[in-house]
This record gives sequence, C-alpha cells and structure tokens, in this order.
Amino acid sequence: MIKKIIISACLLLSFVSFAQQGTSSPYSFYGIGDVRFKGTVESRSMSGIAVEQDSIHINMENPASYANLKLTSFTVGGTFNSSTLKTDKESAKAQRTTLDYIAVGLPLGKKFGVGFGLIPYSSVGYQIESLAVNNGGNNKRFDGSGGLNKVYFGLAYKVKPNLSIGADIQYDFGKVETTSLEFIPDVPVGTRELNTTYLSGFNFNLGAMYQYKINKKLSFFSSATYTIQSKLNSENTRNISTGMLGSGLNFTVLDPGEDLKNKVDVNMPFKLALSAGVGEARKWLIGGKISYQNSVDQSSVYNAAPNVGYGKAASASLGGYYVPNYSSFSGYFNRVTYRAGLKYERTALIINSQRVNDIGLTLGAGFPISGTFSNINFGMEFGKRGTTSAGLIQENYANFSLGFSLNDKWFERSKFN
Repeated sequence: MIKKIIISACLLLSFVSFAQQGTSSPYSFYGIGDVRFKGTVESRSMSGIAVEQDSIHINMENPASYANLKLTSFTVGGTFNSSTLKTDKESAKAQRTTLDYIAVGLPLGKKFGVGFGLIPYSSVGYQIESLAVNNGGNNKRFDGSGGLNKVYFGLAYKVKPNLSIGADIQYDFGKVETTSLEFIPDVPVGTRELNTTYLSGFNFNLGAMYQYKINKKLSFFSSATYTIQSKLNSENTRNISTGMLGSGLNFTVLDPGEDLKNKVDVNMPFKLALSAGVGEARKWLIGGKISYQNSVDQSSVYNAAPNVGYGKAASASLGGYYVPNYSSFSGYFNRVTYRAGLKYERTALIINSQRVNDIGLTLGAGFPISGTFSNINFGMEFGKRGTTSAGLIQENYANFSLGFSLNDKWFERSKFN
C-alpha cells in the first residue's frame, strides 16, 4: 500500500512543484526567492532541532541520518500560510497553501541507508504597485512568480553504533518570471519589461551524527552538516515592449521588442549547521542549533538593485519534544509526541542598509497511527520577518503544517510452507 501512495504522491508533487505559487512575500523578489524549506513538519515544530538518530522519521537536513533507519520511510508535508504585510502607513493580508516536500528513506543492510526526494526549495510570488503622487505621473506594477526546486539523493554509513556519516547530491532547477508595467493613468498604452530566467545547477551536502549514553536513561546527541558553496546557471531572456492595457491591467502587445539573452552565474553560499541535545530516548529531548553562511551576491539580471546587498547570515534555535508514555495501552494521548521551539534568524538580505531578520515560535504534535510505526504530524509557526523601518515591509505570519510519516518493511523475502 505504501508503494502506491509514494508513486501517487511523487506524480502529484512533480506537477504541483511547477504549478504552485508558494509565497506572497515581497522579499521573494530578491536572490533566489523566499527560501521555504526548513525541514520536515517534525523538525520545524521544534524550530529545526533534528539531532536524534531516529529510526522511523526521515531527517532531510542531515544525510547521515539515513543510516539509522530500520524501516522504509516515506514522508510528505504541506503548509497553509496566512500573512499580514505592513508598512508604516498601510497593511494587507495574503494566504497560500503549498506542498513542501516528499522523500523516501531506505535501510540497506545494517550499516547503510539511502534517501531521495523532491523539494520546492524557494518561491517567487509578489505583486507590488507604485502609484504616482502627482497627476500625470507614471504608475508601476511589479509581478513575480516561479521558484527553485531540488531533487536529491543521499547515502549514509554507520561507522560505529553511535556514529554515522553521509552525503547527498542535489540538482537544482527552476524558472522565475518577473514583469514590470509602467503606465500613466487614463492612458491606454503602457510599457512592459518581461524577464524569464531558467536556473539549474548541482550542490553537495555533508553530514555527521554522534550520540553517547550519559547514564542509564540520559543520552547526548549531536549533529553537523556542511553545504558546499556552489553556483547556479542562470539563463535570462529580457523583452521590453509597448502595448494596450485592458481591465485588470491585462497587457496586449502592440510593438514587441527584441529578446535580449544572456547567461550569468548566481552564487550560492556555503552553510555550516551544528546541533546538540540531551534527553531520554522516546521520552523527552531538548536541544539547540546554530548555523552560519558566508556572504555572497545572490542577485541575478532580473533582480539586481543598488540599494540591496547580501551579507553573512546566522541563526539560532532551541527546541525539543515530550512523550508522556511511549508504550501506553491505556491512553492514546499518552503516546502523542508534543513539540515546541523558538528561533531567531539573521538573514543575508540587506535593503536600504537595514537587515531583514526573522523571529518565531513553533508548536506541534505527532499522532501515532495505531498498530503501525507511522504517524501524522501537525505543526504551527508564528513569527515576524522584516521591519517597517527604512521603508521596508514587516510580515507577521502564521504557518499551519501537516505531514505524514509512513513506515513499512520492503524487500522482505516471502516464506512458504
């Protein structure tokens, strides 16, 4: 049954990853867009803490985790996002529903494990209007859509019972389309600039996980990942044309301009993440995570701006889980995993000399499916990104995520009497 679910979900997400507009953030104009992937619902509910060597949950951020899987694991997750966008003068609301990831993990013998999946990694999705103050002035509207997807394959090896290492290779691909309209009110003719960009490239992620027993009940857990700096190939086509503006600012081309094509490289930074935690297996865990990435210019032809820069980025988070009684037969909610976390991120984006930061609170729960090792996971995230200072936009967001972690045994030899 799980095999049929995986095939159906792969086909669905392959279609949706191209079709969905996964963000409404004006900050998605910059860089490669709004980076949406923050891990599975389980780890996001703990603000990214995924430090335990789990045998039934896929850790998509650390490839070393695949060596600890005991069953074939399949996971898929999606999010409903509600945001309030504020300036110092006005506000607006936006909502989005997206599929976030799909992945499969397989144990290979006692020491090896593999994982592969598809991630809609970043999204571009905005619509911004700039209206002239004076009569006869030019009005402008900016639209953007698209994003970057990742397909990855990872391999892990258990060096010792308490130490595993792993690596994965990721192929990035995507399309971003941006439009800039400029027109004078009550004049039916305007100008449009259309940019279409195809992105592609490879990158690599390395990981290690280590744990040891402090005493009979307590264990120490640690995790490290390193994403190697890489480049994305960016093939750009720019077209400037004039045309008629209809209702809803629909644009009909009258004088098509010549396509201008070029190729550039978009830099992707290296990223180092370190995590550590302490807890009692299948009972409770509390841990912390810090990450750092170097400063690289992530702009392309279509979104370079003189007032925008990209600096060093860093984040810190604290989170954990609690299970009242993992093996309880008397009460279902005693077997539920309760999760919570806090996070702070100093993003790389700098606009008008103002850093765009992100702070949030996460909550969640994992509900076991009786008679199986599978579970349904629900997560919530409430936070704030950006500021109303320096002419910027503040986003107050609420994310509600749902994920499924399904486990089964594959490649089991049938026995006949």
